[in-house]
Amino acid sequence: MKNKLGDLNNHLFAALERLSGEDMTAEQIEQEAKRASAIVAVADTIISNADTQLKAAKLWAEHGQQIMPMLPQIGRAET
Repeated sequence: MKNKLGDLNNHLFAALERLSGEDMTAEQIEQEAKRASAIVAVADTIISNADTQLKAAKLWAEHGQQIMPMLPQIGRAET
């Protein structure tokens, strides 16, 4: 996988830096604000997905194989 959560962090800070540009016109600021909002919306989804994966990993670490019947989507195909 090419993109990592660290890359997301870099994108968010880059958006913040673009928003803080002092030589931007009102129109450029508005356009950049819309772009930043879109980036944040996607970032929220990515972070939520990562959180779900982390929770599944914690369940596995705490309960091992016995948790799999309750998580058929990630452990095995349903029959």
